[in-house]
Amino acid sequence: MSATGLRALRYAQELEDVGCVVANDLDPTAAEAIERNKAYNALCNPDKADAISRVIPHNEDVRMVCMKHEKMFDVVDLDPYGTPSILLDSAVTAVKEGGLLLVTATDMAVLCGNNSEVAWAKYQSYPLRAKYCHEAAVRILLAAVENAAIKHKRHIVPVLSLSIDFYIRVFVRVYTSPLQMKQSPSKLSYVFQCVGCDTFELQPVGRQSTKGNVTKYHPGAGPVVPQRCPNCGWHYNMGGPIWSDPIHDKTWLKNIKEEVEKNKDRYPGYGKVHALLTMAQEELPDVPLHYDLHSMGGTLKATPPNHWLFKSAIINAGYRVSGCHSSALGIKTDAPVETLWDILRCWVKEHPVKPCSEATPGQAILSKEPAHTANWTRVPGAMSNAQKDGVARFPQNPTENWGPKRRAGKYKDAVYEAKRRREEEEED
Repeated sequence: MSATGLRALRYAQELEDVGCVVANDLDPTAAEAIERNKAYNALCNPDKADAISRVIPHNEDVRMVCMKHEKMFDVVDLDPYGTPSILLDSAVTAVKEGGLLLVTATDMAVLCGNNSEVAWAKYQSYPLRAKYCHEAAVRILLAAVENAAIKHKRHIVPVLSLSIDFYIRVFVRVYTSPLQMKQSPSKLSYVFQCVGCDTFELQPVGRQSTKGNVTKYHPGAGPVVPQRCPNCGWHYNMGGPIWSDPIHDKTWLKNIKEEVEKNKDRYPGYGKVHALLTMAQEELPDVPLHYDLHSMGGTLKATPPNHWLFKSAIINAGYRVSGCHSSALGIKTDAPVETLWDILRCWVKEHPVKPCSEATPGQAILSKEPAHTANWTRVPGAMSNAQKDGVARFPQNPTENWGPKRRAGKYKDAVYEAKRRREEEEED
């Protein structure tokens, strides 16, 4: 997985007090490339030669490496091409107590619900196709890491979990605790998503009750939804389970952001890194998944209010609201979805839509009178601190068609093979 070893070389040169960095790849040619790059970097940076010498190129199945070094690594970084699911069981055993496990997944089509049956096979979770699919992908991956950890009486504490461009990346600490292992079901939830509108509800897999010094663990109480959506009358699809606990450690995130700001000149990608950390820091930590205002407006066939106005109405109704790092249009709130639809009903009353003769979810929602009257008074809290300070939150990608390229080797081999055949035909 280390490929050319560039990340391993950066770890060795940029981090202090590094004992060694094992750069492992199953491909022998990759291990050779790491060795060459190690020598080249030492030659070009003589003052860093000692640090570079701590990079150890290794050619073996990473699962075997992890199993041979149980609880020996301070940090394990998994960045495969595609899914990391087959590596999680061994990786969680290799991390020291309280160490960091970094996991990247690039199979976003699978995690976002295009191939739900494949996601179930790989992650034991059923994704739903919804506007929150990228955040759900992060939470599916966290649930998979947790499920791998509890098999070894360990558990995870996410410190930073991000959906970035075409991939997701999570940073978790790994601890050993049979007690915390028992609490795992209460950190996971099933998702009920209405197929007609944007309504969704979460059903915890498990719950716990404490009486005195005794804690008991129970199955999740439910169902949390009726057979038909009370807002539009359509049925629900059920997905998950996903990680429904916080996905960031706010203290850790604050410290990392301050460190990045102090060393701004060291990061060529400072703008993107700072934007991601800013948005993650401003998210409501205890609100899984998010709504999409444009999608809700589309359900009603109405042009929705702007974000500031809509968020103001939510705050004026007595609830919390924030943005979402995985979507510029995402809105996280602890307000019941009925309140959100009431706010939009009030908006449509003031900004009427064309009547529709067909029975649609939007018509069903608008046919009901709002139980709550929206207060459109703008409030400062509806705008994030980053917006007030003019801090970039969603910077543009550096080039067009930014994203993953073909898997290394396959395309090149095909080109060479075609060229060889043409040459043979010409000789004949």
